Amino acid sequence: MNANLGNLDRVIRIILGLALIVAPLLNIPAVWSSAVLSYGSMAVGFILVITGLFRFCPLYRIFGISTCKL
Repeated sequence: MNANLGNLDRVIRIILGLALIVAPLLNIPAVWSSAVLSYGSMAVGFILVITGLFRFCPLYRIFGISTCKL
């Protein structure tokens, strides 16, 4: 696994991922009152945080995208 995420991309993914994980738990806004939307949001948030921490996005690899300066 070669790194394909740059620093800005990582920070955005981690912040957005954490927001998607926490928002359904706090029910802010009330759009997450549905269990499907709540768990779906948390799953997407978890994936964003994991890809940000590991600096690797499988979709970027498939499409040949790299925001990493290395």
